[in-house]
Parts: sequence; structure tokens; C-alpha cells
Amino acid sequence: MAKMKRSKKTTSKSSAHSVALLIGTKKGAFIVQGDGRRGAWRVQGPHMLGSTVHHMLLDPRDGKTLLMAAKTGHLGPTVFRSIDMGKTWKGASKPPAFKKASEGETGRSVDHVFWLSPGHASEPKVWYAGSSPQGLFRSEDGGVTWEGVAGFNENPMREKWTGGPQDATPDGPKMHSILIDPRDKRHMYIGMSSGGVFESADQGTTWAPLNNGCAFPYPVPAPVPEYGHDPHRVALHPLMPDRLYQQNHAGIYRLERKTGAWVRIGKKMPKDVGDIGFPIVLHPRDPKTAWVFPMDGTDVWPRTSPGGKPAVFMTRDAGKSWQRMASGLPKANAYLTVLRQAMTCDGHTPLGLYFGTTTGEVWASANEGKSWSRIAEHLPHIYSVEAATSVP
Repeated sequence: MAKMKRSKKTTSKSSAHSVALLIGTKKGAFIVQGDGRRGAWRVQGPHMLGSTVHHMLLDPRDGKTLLMAAKTGHLGPTVFRSIDMGKTWKGASKPPAFKKASEGETGRSVDHVFWLSPGHASEPKVWYAGSSPQGLFRSEDGGVTWEGVAGFNENPMREKWTGGPQDATPDGPKMHSILIDPRDKRHMYIGMSSGGVFESADQGTTWAPLNNGCAFPYPVPAPVPEYGHDPHRVALHPLMPDRLYQQNHAGIYRLERKTGAWVRIGKKMPKDVGDIGFPIVLHPRDPKTAWVFPMDGTDVWPRTSPGGKPAVFMTRDAGKSWQRMASGLPKANAYLTVLRQAMTCDGHTPLGLYFGTTTGEVWASANEGKSWSRIAEHLPHIYSVEAATSVP
């Protein structure tokens, strides 16, 4: 096990190779700070103890602004902002909220803010947020105030796209995987559970489903519907933005945008493991390399490591083959669950990989998955793990 200690401090000088892991949990947020070798780790926090934190992210454009999607006991669902690496936090003066319904109409309310994404590099103050139930919101002042994206939230097709309460995930329907094409700020993708993957070419004014080729996760008469799918995590490769990967409720997929159809690359996974899970992580310098954390997807959908033997699987050929990577992980009786936001990578060489579990453990690999060590434990139920490599 890697060296680990707990600290109340919230700042640390970081060397050129250090990493801070931003951990969102059911009872607050934590920052797990690594040393320059990624060998020793210190747990800092908690931040907002008692609040549900679904996502926390460092702005890669300025390297200093942290946003946190939290649901607090008294403020409800909101977004907090810090510019001093978590020493102080300030809530949004206008949190994400649906437009007030007209008289006689049924209104919607945000249960929690689930996802945060920084905007395009050319728009340094823009952020996007996804909510439960499925809603899309935009901030143009660094997360202080938020407005709904009317092209989605008020779209007459929204209810059909997202389905009803019977189609919700166990802890509520989600808007997630808000992706901005690095070549064009107007070109966006979103993922919804349920709903599917959607694409916009005009910064969210209009949307079209992008689910061709995906198996439908539930029995329906042919043909497979255009929407109502359940992507768990969608990722766009920054060096090849027309290549997307997806961990879906019904398998692992890759999309070459010009073809317009997803291909199920998870069929090459071992049959006794399957290709069901929540997260997928892409190598930032290699569009052919990705990692997944498969979970038991049998009929009862237990959402735990198959057979109690947790493992990460890696492809280096865009899904043509997969390699099991479990050195250092428990060999048996470890029924781990890793949620869609709870696995990430840093930008170092070799690449560091990290995941957090619903049992409060954080695991790390400093060699692209070849070996693993537990760097934190006894945290609350973990929702999200993000790596910040440009901490001031």
C-alpha cells in the first residue's frame, strides 16, 4: 500500500510531477495530494462535510479555479467556487435552475447538479453543468451565475428524449459527459441516462440524437429507437475529436464521427467479464488507448467487480483487443463499484491512473495500469475523482 496520511491543510507546493486528486463523495469533498514521484499521498479535507458532492474540477484554462457541484442541507443544489485550492468556497449567486413554469404547466426542479465541464479554450469564463433530472446549464462568469440552455431545457422533444420517471437511473436521471469540440466551440455532445448521446452544431440551440449502432438496453420492438439509450460515460479524444468512446449500459463502443455509427468494441472483452461498467478513460496522447473498469452486468445488474475480482482493462488498438491489468488489486472477495465519474488519469509520463470506490477507497497506478496501490481509504461513498496536475 502506498504511504498515506491525513491532513487538515488545504494547500501544498507541488513539483512538476505532482498530482492532486479531487474527490467528490456522499458526505463532502477531499483533495488527495501526491508528492513529485506519485509515491506518497496526503488526504486533505473534508470540504463541505455533510454535503453531497457529485463533481469537483480544476479549470485547466487558468489552473487555479475549482468548481464543485454540491447538494447542501440548506442551500439545496448549487455550485461552489474556490480560487485558493479549497481554502475558501463561495456559492453561486444564481445556481442552475429550470425556468419557472407558466400557470397551468408542470414545472421541473433541479434535484442535484451532477456534472461540470469547462467551456472552449477561447471562452475562458464559460462553464457547462448537467443536472438531475436532465438539464443543461451555462455560466459565462466562471460559475458565479448560471442560465439554462433553452435549446435543450425548453425543447418540445425533451420529455420524449429523456423518458419518464420509470426510465430513471437508481439515484435519479442524469445529464453528463458534456463535451466541447476543441476545434469549434459551437460543436457539442452530451450524454444522458436515460436519453442517449446527443450532438449540437450551434452551441446548444438545436440537438440531434447520435445513438445509431448502440444496442438498446431494454427489450423493445424493432427498430431500435433513436433515443432512450443509457450511455454511462462518453469521452472525446482531444487529438482526434472525431473519435469518441462510450461505456454504455449495453457495452463499450467507439464512434468515428464521419461514419455516424457506434461500433461495439467491447465484444473483444473476455466473456466471463463482459463489457458492462460505468467509467471509461482515454490516454490524452494516444487516441487508440483507453481503460475501463468492468462490473457484473448479469440479469440482476449487481454493479460490482465480476466474481469479486476487480481489474482494469486496457486497449492499445482502439478496442480490437483488451488486456487485464490487476497487479496490486485484491485477488478475491472484493466486490468493488466504480461510478462513471470516479476514474481518471493525469497528464504525466508515464500516465497515472486513478479510481475511487463506493466503499471509500482510492487506488492509483503510476505506470499506466501495470500495477496498483491503495492511496486512501475510509472515505465516504465516492462519486467522482478528477486529477489536477497544474495546482499552483
